[in-house]
Amino acid sequence: MFLTKLETVAGDMDLRGLITGVGLWYENFMKNADSRTENWFLMSSPLPQTVIIVAYIYFVTRLGPRLMENRKPYHLKEVLIIYNFSVVALSLYMCYEFVMSGWGTGYTFHCDLVDYSDSPQAVRMAGTCWLYYFSKFIEMLDTIFFVLRKKNSQITFLHVYHHSIMPFTWWFGVRFAAGGQGTFHALLNCVVHVVMYMYYGLSALGPDYQKYLWWKKYLTTIQLIQFVIVTTHIWQYFFMKDCPYQFPIFIYIIGLYGLVFLLLFLNFWYHAYTKGKRLPKVLQAETWAHPYNKTNGDNNVEMTNGNGYHHKSE
Repeated sequence: MFLTKLETVAGDMDLRGLITGVGLWYENFMKNADSRTENWFLMSSPLPQTVIIVAYIYFVTRLGPRLMENRKPYHLKEVLIIYNFSVVALSLYMCYEFVMSGWGTGYTFHCDLVDYSDSPQAVRMAGTCWLYYFSKFIEMLDTIFFVLRKKNSQITFLHVYHHSIMPFTWWFGVRFAAGGQGTFHALLNCVVHVVMYMYYGLSALGPDYQKYLWWKKYLTTIQLIQFVIVTTHIWQYFFMKDCPYQFPIFIYIIGLYGLVFLLLFLNFWYHAYTKGKRLPKVLQAETWAHPYNKTNGDNNVEMTNGNGYHHKSE
């Protein structure tokens, strides 16, 4: 009995020591954070966003499909139209802000450091980075709509992974490196989202607007170009002789992320447009003749979104 109590006490002491150690590490880690963003919404700690992301994953993979199992799918045409065109407007605004706060007003597209000063332009860039971070939570609605419309086949691991990892990693970007060359991929992603969500919005309007979507066949090319440019831009850092970028860890993360999604997109391209495996079965036989102009019975076009993973337009 005595030994059991002693082991319990020792275990509690080890646990307290571990918690204390982690707390000290986190405190020292956060000393390097950007003080300008400390009191911004969701920025005080990574815990609130972690709770949101975990709740999102649980809802779209377990709770949501279970609640919808015996219900009819919701028809969200009006909601989807408003949502898609709102994302277009937001993406356009972020493009403008990224350009005016750095990428069109002094950045070299080579070795661009983070400006931690309180100058209007530096703070504007930090604010744009936060807005981009927050937009990733808005885009989680993509998956929520899949659940409500019972499009569960579209809720793939890659889809959920992307919508989860982007806000999580960007929290650290906003808190430690809100600016510089690590934001180029965000600018480019906003440009692609303008095109992609414009397509989704027009598609959601119904069959009468299909004639305005003649440029659909270029969407996959745009996405592929996006990842090539992002990967090329960020990987040039490894060939620079002297670039004192403040947080090289973000270069590695962005470089790896861009490369992985480039490979995943090429894999999608191969299966969807070469072998036709990702098209509806009734269309697979026609893939070679018309690889881009396919819709299924409920007017959903099989596409990928601006981040390169499998997605059906709304």
